[in-house]
Amino acid sequence: MISFSGVEKKYRTVTVLRNVSFTVTRGEFFALLGPNGAGKTTIIRILLDLTRPDSGSVTINGIPSVEPRARSVVGYLPENMRLPTWLSGQRYLQRQAALCGMEAKRSTHEVDKLIELVGMTGKARQPSGTYSKGMLQRIGLAGALLGSPKVLVLDEPTTGLDPVGIREFRQILERVKVDGVTVLLNSHILSEVEKLCSTAAIINKGEIVAHDTIANLVGEGTTLEDVFMRHVGTAGK
Repeated sequence: MISFSGVEKKYRTVTVLRNVSFTVTRGEFFALLGPNGAGKTTIIRILLDLTRPDSGSVTINGIPSVEPRARSVVGYLPENMRLPTWLSGQRYLQRQAALCGMEAKRSTHEVDKLIELVGMTGKARQPSGTYSKGMLQRIGLAGALLGSPKVLVLDEPTTGLDPVGIREFRQILERVKVDGVTVLLNSHILSEVEKLCSTAAIINKGEIVAHDTIANLVGEGTTLEDVFMRHVGTAGK
């Protein structure tokens, strides 16, 4: 569903990505792991065509990611979800639905369904200025799920959430999992990744240093954190 092949990216004289290659199969929950500055955000920006690679190729569902029709199947939640403080979550979702080209009747039904899915019933009509970080992330996830995307890209979705919020966010994603959505998750919360994802790639200094199923990476008697530290050590600190 997602394919990176030999992707390289430089900003001036700094090489950010070196020969990055990986695939994410349909319905797979795939984790992209690495220290700060490793190149994770650049990978997501290239996937969403917010920047272009210097070489290599990227496809979504077999279509080059630079083509708008490839990205039409993608839902995206950025790391820091923000809304104008006066705008309610419900109104934001209604506007997003209109941008997706949904008819009014369908958008009303879908917005209400997603508000319920993310646990914002009774709160979505409030101005977003009254929302906690967790509430904003819930509305952001609902927006990413509008239109039933085939691919969901989540960039540090639990940053700033307390342990309860992290667990609730994971439970929502577990419900999404049954619909066969493909998920690319960028996260530092390794314990949650281990519970939610089936496959992971670890990137360090722009290079993929490990890529396998989490079961194979972890093995017996160790954790994903142990594997992560073995490959990146104190990089990025």
